[in-house]
Amino acid sequence: MKKLIAGIALFGTFALASAQTITFDKTTFDYGTIKPSADGTRFFTVTNTGDKPLILSNVKPSCGCTTPEFSQDPIMPGKSAKIKVGYNTAINGPFNKMIEVFSNDPANSRSVIYIKGNVDANAPEPKPLTAAEQKAAAKAEKKAAKLAKKAAAK
Repeated sequence: MKKLIAGIALFGTFALASAQTITFDKTTFDYGTIKPSADGTRFFTVTNTGDKPLILSNVKPSCGCTTPEFSQDPIMPGKSAKIKVGYNTAINGPFNKMIEVFSNDPANSRSVIYIKGNVDANAPEPKPLTAAEQKAAAKAEKKAAKLAKKAAAK
């Protein structure tokens, strides 16, 4: 009987280990203090650390001032994708917003990420981006636009 229970437990462990797993590079993005109408776009990186394709089924903001964009294309094991999050920086004052990410991860079908910061007219001017940061931002923006267009066509 002990062997049977041990065998079932071992099989259950392998069954759980053999799945898609969602992992984020960070779960909170702090904008810091920014000026009104500053660029409110930020990116979260989602990685599939499991061994089956991960699918994001929905990304839902807590309010209309936050706009997420994502692709429903499967994220293959070991690969990553970006979730583009935009915040309406015309709204003055501090903010702390929640974004729900729904996926086919059996252990975390609903994950939560956050953005926070403060929109203040007296904020210091942002430091200019380096050439590498500009290139990376342009590439990420282009990819996000392509994925959003593809998702809209579905």
